[in-house]
Amino acid sequence: MASLKSVKGTYDLLPKEKATHRHVYETSRDVCERFGFNEVTTPIFEFSEVFSRTLGETSDVVTKEMFSMETKGGDKITLRPEGTAGVCRAFISNGLQQETPVKHFYYGPMFRYERPQKGRQRQFHQVGVELIGVETPQADIEVIAAGYQFLKELGFADDVCLELNSLGDSESRAAYRDKLVAYFSQFEDKLSEDSKNRLQTNPLRILDSKDEGDKELVKDAPVLTDCLNEASLTFYTEVKKGLDLLGVPYVENPRLVRGLDYYCHTAFEFTTTTLGAQGTVLAGGRYDNLIKMMGGPQVPGVGWASGVERLALMSAEDKAELPRPICIIPVSAAQQEEALKVAHQLRVNGFVVDQGYSGNMKKRLNRANKANALAAILLGEDELARGAVTVRDLESGEQSEVALDGLVDHLAKFKA
Repeated sequence: MASLKSVKGTYDLLPKEKATHRHVYETSRDVCERFGFNEVTTPIFEFSEVFSRTLGETSDVVTKEMFSMETKGGDKITLRPEGTAGVCRAFISNGLQQETPVKHFYYGPMFRYERPQKGRQRQFHQVGVELIGVETPQADIEVIAAGYQFLKELGFADDVCLELNSLGDSESRAAYRDKLVAYFSQFEDKLSEDSKNRLQTNPLRILDSKDEGDKELVKDAPVLTDCLNEASLTFYTEVKKGLDLLGVPYVENPRLVRGLDYYCHTAFEFTTTTLGAQGTVLAGGRYDNLIKMMGGPQVPGVGWASGVERLALMSAEDKAELPRPICIIPVSAAQQEEALKVAHQLRVNGFVVDQGYSGNMKKRLNRANKANALAAILLGEDELARGAVTVRDLESGEQSEVALDGLVDHLAKFKA
């Protein structure tokens, strides 16, 4: 029993770390609600097909990283590796087509079987938004602006860079695919085994290869922007114009792509170097064909997701404070019952209250200081006989005798 520990790739969120996570989540929810996104929660597991369809049967996530199992009834289910698929499945299952535009925000744990590293675990958390049912650039602009404002209110505006690209429409992507195949076919013998397979199935995924030899070849590969038709260029120009209008800074990255066919037009990532090597902290794009591919109606969508663990690493821990209590300290055991009543009265009236459960007054005061308490209420025999208690402000050190029936009003400045 002494050797019990958490499963590899998982970790415990103790109060201080949880407070940092909560700060990230509550900031995201606050910003997203101001942008008109309402919170939804989808199941932690779905039928495996939900993810194999949306992430691609041959993707690394599906072939190597999904936590999948078979139920006693023979159903194949998977712990969700990301949030978009579940939100889109919910859109179809609940018949929300008549309610578009649908604007959802989500937060929760995700699961991927990958090598644990700094800011990346097998159970991790994401916040994200999905705007479903709007085909115009206005949706892309609003979604990106919400992501930027979220990072800005966390204090990261100077630490992140928004990278932007256009994937174009299906016609543009088909033209680009042909160019990629022609280019990489010249160097097929130099490609990694994975990329040789991708050359026939999905050449765009070669651009994301981690193989060093592939990376060298990618440097001179054609870029998608050279293949954009007039409609795609117009869409991209409108997105950039809208971001300029809102003062959202960005750099264009013609190498930023998405390997799956349902993605189109806008692709974007907020990256940072504050975590060591350049890393992505928020990423998204437009996926006009995803819901139809899942068996639903033809409805456009655009959204983003952000890893809470990475944002928590970027956050200074002292920014997220635990609640500061008022401590109730009976001078002796004889006042314990009265202390219980006073604590309950204050809690009912909205105060954060901690009870010293045992020890003399000195020990309880030390514990109050360790808990970063705002005030201590001392219950002595003589004061209680007069219907009063002593309130000590632990910030200033000042103390005064306060009547019990006026205690709630007196402590108003300490209310959470």
